[in-house]
Amino acid sequence: MTSPSEEPAWKQRAVERSIRTAKLRAEQRVQRFLDAAQAIITEKGTTDFTVQEVVDRSRQSLRSFYLQFDGKHELLLALFEDALVRTADQLRAAADGQSDPIERLRVAVELLYELCRPDPTAQRPLFTDFAPQLLVSHPAQVKIAHAPVLALFSELLEEAAQTGGLRKDVAPRRMAAMVMQTVMFTAQSNGGTDEETAHPISSDEVWAFCAHGFAKK
Repeated sequence: MTSPSEEPAWKQRAVERSIRTAKLRAEQRVQRFLDAAQAIITEKGTTDFTVQEVVDRSRQSLRSFYLQFDGKHELLLALFEDALVRTADQLRAAADGQSDPIERLRVAVELLYELCRPDPTAQRPLFTDFAPQLLVSHPAQVKIAHAPVLALFSELLEEAAQTGGLRKDVAPRRMAAMVMQTVMFTAQSNGGTDEETAHPISSDEVWAFCAHGFAKK
């Protein structure tokens, strides 16, 4: 016999099924908004669109949109975070092709650099338009968004440390943040001078700097 405060098992199961169903529907609605926004960005080549355009493209209601997102900023942030998750997955897949921990690091560094370089032929307004604005206005959100990439570099540096590939004084997790920031900033600012435009910094140079620095031993 159940106590007055204890729900019958059948009722608990019914509530759990209801919650799972509601969660699934919410996830589907969110994905439809994300897909609609991404399609608009791809077509326009810019993040300059309205919430109503996204609602119309998704064939959902404005009310439903605001049940899922606070506004356009949160929608763009979700797309940005999703893009960085895919970037981390791409880096991991490339690094997994190498067995040596240092080579795994090199592949990840060089690929991240190439992915972050400005490309006139590639429409990536989330990174060229939205990300710089986000860094100034919401730095904490930028940090959270980059967490998957940072976690990957932390993991790769930990592996390199465990196999004796790093100096004893290197703190892998702290170094991971510096490597990621160096690679991404250098890539995004490459081409800022006449010399850099004519002879842009290469991924090999970036790896050499991250791996060896510049001080004479």
